[in-house]
Amino acid sequence: MADKATLARQFIEAIPHCRALGMVLTEIGDGMARIEMPYDAKLVGDPKTGVVHGGAVSAIMDTCCGAAVMSHPAAPDSTATIDLRIDYMRGATPGQKIVTTAHCYHITRNVAFVRATAVDDDAEHPVATAAGSFTVEKS
Repeated sequence: MADKATLARQFIEAIPHCRALGMVLTEIGDGMARIEMPYDAKLVGDPKTGVVHGGAVSAIMDTCCGAAVMSHPAAPDSTATIDLRIDYMRGATPGQKIVTTAHCYHITRNVAFVRATAVDDDAEHPVATAAGSFTVEKS
């Protein structure tokens, strides 16, 4: 398990867009991952409100879901997004980091299923939720 988690961490840290968005993997293991993304003015989608662009939110959610798949005990050697539905509940509060937690709750021979939530400091009211399916590729 530790090897899969280490590989997932190294993979995420090597992805250029993850570095550009400031993503930091803070927890991973047993089909769960948590990634934080600090607030940055370069990620703002609406200069009038200062709200982070939905594309940045979708990127952290997709990345976190993939990491959760890679850390699952029945983890594949690699994975890719098949489908990811994101429901945006509200704009993230300007100035606050976004924290995404994802859980891979089921894996078949070919598909892994994941749920995720993105929050800012107001964890009681999510910024977004996601449900997705990912490939299961074994060597």
